[in-house]
Amino acid sequence: MSLAVSAGAQTATDSVGTSDEEPYFILMGEADRAIAQGNWTEAVARLSDVIAVSPDNHSNALVYCNLGACYGYLEEDSLALDAYDKSLAIAPRMLTALVAKGRQLLVMNRDREAYDAFSTAIEVDSLSQSPRYYRGMMALYGGNRDVAEADFDVLRSQAPADESTATALAALYSMTGRDMEALPYLRRLIAGNPQPEYYASLAGCYLALERLTDASEVIGEAMEKYPADPELYYYRAWLNRDRYMLSDARRDAAEAIRLGASPRKVNALFVK
Repeated sequence: MSLAVSAGAQTATDSVGTSDEEPYFILMGEADRAIAQGNWTEAVARLSDVIAVSPDNHSNALVYCNLGACYGYLEEDSLALDAYDKSLAIAPRMLTALVAKGRQLLVMNRDREAYDAFSTAIEVDSLSQSPRYYRGMMALYGGNRDVAEADFDVLRSQAPADESTATALAALYSMTGRDMEALPYLRRLIAGNPQPEYYASLAGCYLALERLTDASEVIGEAMEKYPADPELYYYRAWLNRDRYMLSDARRDAAEAIRLGASPRKVNALFVK
């Protein structure tokens, strides 16, 4: 989560420079240093002091937002959410707080409320990329393709080179049977951040397109990096099945299950 204590302190210092306000900004600076060092407990203490010094200061919207982020790092989920709510009570249309609240709600498995928080953020700024990404992914996995398409169209137009855009479009195209369209985005993701799930998705697209040689190359490269990933064994089982190497396919299937893949998903490979 992004923290903006320094920016908030600078803005407030510029606008209010009286000596009565000095402790407020001294504490802000101390909180900022604690955040920079990753000392979340100290940051929470100093941010709480900032609020206590001037409880009616409108800049506390930003302070509460940063307090919520620090609580999040400490895995104090309820306190984090409460801090975001207090931030929004001061500034109901604060985009940073709305997105942060949505992300915190996701951590707490409160998906419906998270979806609503991201939707409110989009109402505040229809071109903001972060809430479009989160809401779009939630809509996609929830079966609401129209919302996902609309949100990802904004990502495509506003941030075509971002990893989040490639992630979103790769997921959209692969999950809606547009495997050929997914390929360039998956290749780009692997080039910049070669994670096993990207390799697995690319292998799945190649297998769906019956490009077995390409699938074999991708799976081989991925398994050199991630030799214990269950999804890669699943896709190699699929590959070997399509190559009529059934004993190898069943051996890979068993290993996929042993490593944690869904038995129902894996065993479906061998259902006629």
